[in-house]
Amino acid sequence: MTEQSPLCALIVRGVSGSGKSTIAGNLAARLGWTFEDGDRFHPASNVAKMSAGHPLTDEDRWPWLQAIADEIDRISEAGGHLVIACSALKRAYRNVLVHGRDDVRMVYLDGTRELIAARLAARKDHFMPPALLDSQFKTLEPPGADENPITVSIDASVEAIIDAIVGQMQNRKIS
Repeated sequence: MTEQSPLCALIVRGVSGSGKSTIAGNLAARLGWTFEDGDRFHPASNVAKMSAGHPLTDEDRWPWLQAIADEIDRISEAGGHLVIACSALKRAYRNVLVHGRDDVRMVYLDGTRELIAARLAARKDHFMPPALLDSQFKTLEPPGADENPITVSIDASVEAIIDAIVGQMQNRKIS
């Protein structure tokens, strides 16, 4: 087993409504790291497309994913630490974000379609309409074991989810 580099970034991922922003923000606060919401890296054209009820294509996503990868690199080069919320639904998207780094780890928020649909129905003032949830699940590729993800169920309180993530980090000696 090779020694792992200290982490510079955790990417909290899952479908829309899984709690990425809430969990990532609270996790960053717990760790004392910087928090970023990946949604802020979307070009205006992506936000307009999703607001109109149209799912993004891979072509729409590449510039967005590269902007997030660039931010991870920037924070790392400055010696900082980042927790970022980003759907990263497909392995190909995660490959853009991680691009071979061993100091970036994925946190996968796992939940049922029913639970997430209920959360989306209750959410107000977000550009991602609940009608696009099916497209999110259709696109979703759960992480493979070779991605060494931290996987947590979202069927718990925010505090319990954060505890589960931190507990897995401690058990695996991820810092």
